[in-house]
Order: sequence, then C-alpha cells, then structure tokens
Amino acid sequence: MAAELERRKSAESADSYVASLYNRGTDTILQKVGEEAIETIIAVKSGVKADIISETADLWFHTLVMLAEQGLGPDDVLSELERRFGTSGHEEKASRNSS
Repeated sequence: MAAELERRKSAESADSYVASLYNRGTDTILQKVGEEAIETIIAVKSGVKADIISETADLWFHTLVMLAEQGLGPDDVLSELERRFGTSGHEEKASRNSS
C-alpha cells in the first residue's frame, strides 16, 4: 500500500482521491486524520464491531497518506514500535518527557 500511495503523488486530482489530498496539502490531510480519529472513537463507543473496523480502516488509511506526504512510511513507525518493544510504556514515556 505504501508504494501505491507514493505513486498517487503524481496522479491527477480528478483521477485519485489520494492525489487530491496531496494537492490540498498537509492541513487537509491532518484534518482528515482528525475527523477519522473522532469517527473511530464514536464507533468504539457505539460498540458496533463493523463500524469500529470500518472507521479504524479509514483512520489507518488517512494516517498512511499523512506519513507518505511527509516522506515516511509504515516501516518507519514499525521500526519505532520495535525499538520500544520490551520497554515499559511508563519508562518509554518518561524518557520522552526528559528529553
């Protein structure tokens, strides 16, 4: 999927939703991530599993677009998670706050 998101950077906005997001810029992409995060929270509160899955997919998708727009990809995030593996969440958060 990351490779396809990169290809869409050069597509025409009329032909590609992703290209239209890239062309509208970072603020539009961030707005979509925020909207999808809120919709995911609402879905979880509703308890309807199909809605939770659907909204989470939308959130992940728009987050992947955000990463690609910034020249990053899922492997960058996965590497960070792997770096943190085996470290207490409390310890990891404390290390971020001290820097």
